Amino acid sequence: MNNSVFGEIEYNYAWAKCMPITFIGNVTEIDLMINGEEDGVFDEGQYVAYQSLIKNWEEVQISLLHSILDYYKQRRCELGYDIGVRESYPLVETTDQMLEMVSLDGIVVPYAHITEGREIGITFNCTWDIENGVGVRLLNEKVMEVGYQDIIF
Repeated sequence: MNNSVFGEIEYNYAWAKCMPITFIGNVTEIDLMINGEEDGVFDEGQYVAYQSLIKNWEEVQISLLHSILDYYKQRRCELGYDIGVRESYPLVETTDQMLEMVSLDGIVVPYAHITEGREIGITFNCTWDIENGVGVRLLNEKVMEVGYQDIIF
């Protein structure tokens, strides 16, 4: 189906497509996933949330990286790796170092009626937790929560 906002998308229990996006200066292929029924009718809030994300993407991606760095430092301390050395959890101090450890994986547009405001989920693959990755929940283009990817779904 060709949607005026999301472009050419396909339905397989959710609407999705693979698309290029620039993340911190590098173009990468990601999955865009939109919650919706098979009829292809989306909430106006979903359109607004996605369009607002794209419009503010330059600023959002910087805050994503800072939030993931903070999350990583917290997890590293919780697991005790700030004291003992663990190869998969090296000391990371900068967003440039963090950028080497994460890759943007997807953007999730949930149903709009779940929360007040523009909610979006962003998923990342990461070197320190290949199984769970990292998920970031945005509300009105601001980071609300960082955790495993499953916080998005």
